[in-house]
Amino acid sequence: MPRYTPEQLIKRNASIWTDIQIILAPIQFLFFIAGLTITILYANNLFISNFYWVSIAILFKTLFFALLFITGMFFEKEIFNQWVYSKEFLWEDVGSTIAAFFHLLYFVLAYFGYSQEVLIWDAFLAYFTYVLNALQYLVRIILEKLNERNLRMDGRL
Repeated sequence: MPRYTPEQLIKRNASIWTDIQIILAPIQFLFFIAGLTITILYANNLFISNFYWVSIAILFKTLFFALLFITGMFFEKEIFNQWVYSKEFLWEDVGSTIAAFFHLLYFVLAYFGYSQEVLIWDAFLAYFTYVLNALQYLVRIILEKLNERNLRMDGRL
């Protein structure tokens, strides 16, 4: 089901927020890969023995996640006139909220002194929810590119 009207597609393609998202998303993915690798290495006692690096990795991943969420809000407001949870982006926003919860929960658990084992499991949950959410976005991007191509072929764009 296409989420963009032809008018919204024109807005999307002209928006600075689209460009910003295109730049930030791969950077966030690199932070994900680095963080997941560091967490796996630490959890298996391979090469990384200082838990500090696990926390630093999820910190940077969380900061980039927040940056993408905030710039996504500006995008959503510009294209759909709603800051978050517009009907066109509802499931992506719900997925982002769940992922954000687990990213932020790490720091809440750390503040309250939970064990490193609990923190590692939460880090893995944060990374897992990020992957699910990213896959959801990728599927929607592919579907929208097909929709955009069809609109161009029909002369409606």
